[in-house]
Amino acid sequence: MKKIVICFAILLAVIISGVSYAYVVTKNNYYSAKKENSQYDSYYNQEIQGTEIATLINRIINNNIRNDVQKGNDGVYIANNENSINMDIKFTDDDKTHPIEILYSNGIEKFVQYYGQIKFKCTNVEYHHKTNKVKYLLFEQISE
Repeated sequence: MKKIVICFAILLAVIISGVSYAYVVTKNNYYSAKKENSQYDSYYNQEIQGTEIATLINRIINNNIRNDVQKGNDGVYIANNENSINMDIKFTDDDKTHPIEILYSNGIEKFVQYYGQIKFKCTNVEYHHKTNKVKYLLFEQISE
């Protein structure tokens, strides 16, 4: 009888430990996503200058490199990684949307030279379903 009680107590301790561990991991992931999202969510519906867009481009590219996000044949990061962030910019010059990877490969300095004082507005933010982290940002040029 003692053996059954001891086995039951050990099993109960293992179950409680497992549930506690899962709770702590889930809570940490939630706060980590919330902290990371706050960096990007603050741009939604806000007007910012091209110089700040350049900083954001560098941050997103560094984030994708750090998280080993793969690029497709077109040189754009593939959005199927739950830690990837994609961003497009829509310019009024040609009324087209351009991925930031193309702007980055052409040189951020050139972007700042031409668009540093131009105003942009974030019009769309999307999130990964699994992690609830920011997945996609769209900025549109609002001044010339």
